[in-house]
Amino acid sequence: MKRPLLSVVMPVHGGGQWLDEALASVQAGDRDEVEIVIRDSSPGKSCESIVMRHAGRLRIDYAYLPEIPSWTRKTNMAVKAASAAHVCHLHQDDLWLEDRLAVARQMIAAAPDAALFLTPALIVDGRGKRLGRWRPPFHDGFIDSADYRDALLVQNSIAIPAPIFRRNAYLAVGGMDESLWYTPDWDLWFKLAKLGPVYYDSRAVTAFRIHKNSLTMTGDRRELAEQMDLVLERNLCADGKTERISRTSAKINALLSDAALGHPYAMIKAVAIFLLLGPAEGSRYIRYSRIVERVVPRIKLRFAGMI
Repeated sequence: MKRPLLSVVMPVHGGGQWLDEALASVQAGDRDEVEIVIRDSSPGKSCESIVMRHAGRLRIDYAYLPEIPSWTRKTNMAVKAASAAHVCHLHQDDLWLEDRLAVARQMIAAAPDAALFLTPALIVDGRGKRLGRWRPPFHDGFIDSADYRDALLVQNSIAIPAPIFRRNAYLAVGGMDESLWYTPDWDLWFKLAKLGPVYYDSRAVTAFRIHKNSLTMTGDRRELAEQMDLVLERNLCADGKTERISRTSAKINALLSDAALGHPYAMIKAVAIFLLLGPAEGSRYIRYSRIVERVVPRIKLRFAGMI
């Protein structure tokens, strides 16, 4: 088999509800153009039959690893096993959109030396209904490294199914930090950008699903705050322009997570912290954090009783 253009890594655990839809969304090109690397720890091989239904259409490298429930560990293993020079994530509850493969070809051709390629993503609910668009605060083409760092320090505005990255860069930075469960992707985007240019295309070609069973909804809230602070400490620098906004953003994110779980005063506290930024920094926070794009879909789902 020829070397694929793109390897898609999928860490799977109990993904029966949406895995079939995720795999069905992948465009295979000439079948050998895309490789799906799946590392599955689902109880009782409950997802293996779903994967096998797609084996005739997709080029799949599947391994069952019940002893490794960690999604970051499975992701690192999958990237090491990948055949392509360029890799992307697709979690079991997310989706490709129609032009994903075509846009991937175009970006790689336009910027072959880039370490990281970014696009926006649609936000969808448990039924796949569109709720909004999640857009990083960048313009098409290469992103200035300082602008990239400062914006990303305020908020991880990159939906995990959207980026494509060079496999050799991923391996060179050690992949995902397996001690993190909430922020390993945010940490990774900083590390990859240190090894090469970052290229942005404003077309949304993936979808990120919000639902009540996601790890960000069920994980330990104290650890969530600690992990955000850890990534900030690793990447804040003396010449950065957004340190105060970044630290405020981390506090607001933790409070919004509490509010999503029904804590009555968390939203009031978040608003109060935001107001302390003042008009200038508050405006930058709104732009970099994409808070409206992130929060409005969740409010819609909350009113619909879906989260």
